[in-house]
Amino acid sequence: MTTDASDAVEMRNALLRLRRGTGLPIAFGGLLEAGQQMRISELSGTATHALRSLVVTSGTGLGGKTVALSRPCVVTDYSASRQISHEYDAPVAVEGLRSVLAVPVVVRHRVRGVLYGALRTALPLGGRMLDAAVEAARDVERALVVRDEVRTLVAGTGPDAGAGPGWEQVREAHAALRALAGRITDPELRAELLGACALLTAESAGSAAESGGSARVRLAPREVDVLACVAAGATNAVAADRLGVTPETVKGYLRSAMRKLRARTRGEAVVAARRAGWLP
Repeated sequence: MTTDASDAVEMRNALLRLRRGTGLPIAFGGLLEAGQQMRISELSGTATHALRSLVVTSGTGLGGKTVALSRPCVVTDYSASRQISHEYDAPVAVEGLRSVLAVPVVVRHRVRGVLYGALRTALPLGGRMLDAAVEAARDVERALVVRDEVRTLVAGTGPDAGAGPGWEQVREAHAALRALAGRITDPELRAELLGACALLTAESAGSAAESGGSARVRLAPREVDVLACVAAGATNAVAADRLGVTPETVKGYLRSAMRKLRARTRGEAVVAARRAGWLP
């Protein structure tokens, strides 16, 4: 299991969302590396570097318990808790942490990482805080799922690939990537996701360039987003939910794209967009 810079960016963004959602001043976390070990790589709101690069093994401490059980865990006073083992008391004490929650990042039934939130006072961490932390973890999970799919698809359609996945899977991944990119506020990560989209449309874009198709049609980013959802079989309502807009907005983008592509139906618009190199 490998991690890259984009995974680290997503973790940093998740920690900021966790702090905003829970009101907790401190957040940290990391993704699993080899075996069942996790390295804490990202810190937000900490006063020291005591936790940075700390390696947590499954079953040990609060985070290790979260990895082993694949569910959120909370302690009100870390150093005094009888619910966890205490291999990591020293760095936790240096940072001055007392109340700590940990939520797993689970992708396809496997724990891929842990997000922590903490206080320097021994106070109960209520259900609303835990719910907000879990939602931040879900955001990471969705991003990792899409990235995993893209890596597989790009590898499967490369020059050294075998049979690889079908085009329907490619189109579904392309639609999911564009929808995710629209929700990302970090410009570098958004650009990386759109770059992955471009990899999936490289073959059709090359064909369009040869015929001059891409030069004749210019679509707005949201028009491409809507067409990508339509190409993956989504209704207007489903596309609206994925893109975070209203169904009427989806209809407006679709009408605009159809007009530019000189298409009379949704299906014709998708075919024309593929010919022009906008869709895989």
